[in-house]
Amino acid sequence: MAHVEVIRVSNDFGFEGTDATGHRVQMDSSPESGGHDFGIRPMQMLLMGLGGCSGIDIVSILKKQKQTVDGFRISIDGERASGKEATLWKKIHIIFELKGIIDPEKAKRACALSIDKYCSVAATLMGSGCIITWETRIIA
Repeated sequence: MAHVEVIRVSNDFGFEGTDATGHRVQMDSSPESGGHDFGIRPMQMLLMGLGGCSGIDIVSILKKQKQTVDGFRISIDGERASGKEATLWKKIHIIFELKGIIDPEKAKRACALSIDKYCSVAATLMGSGCIITWETRIIA
């Protein structure tokens, strides 16, 4: 079982989350909704979680295939539903930009495996009806 704690530490909406091993993250709402830019918006953190989860999968898969990953940048854009509460992620597009000596077909396959099979964050988002698209770019 996973355990985290979230406590308010700044103004009305500034929260800090701590996991069981002591890693911390700060969250806040937007200034337009009363926040003070103390930290990441929680829904943006979900996109970051998607990037981290899929990134770990992809590097792991490519390492097993003896591919050399010298750099990895993941750019994620999301669109939320409008006119309803809660405003879930409706569409997400990911660009996986890998640097190194990497077979493009192996990179595409690793990305597909992550998003379609291994990444729990992607599965959670898709389970709520979100459409996730992605592309892979290799930089030598």
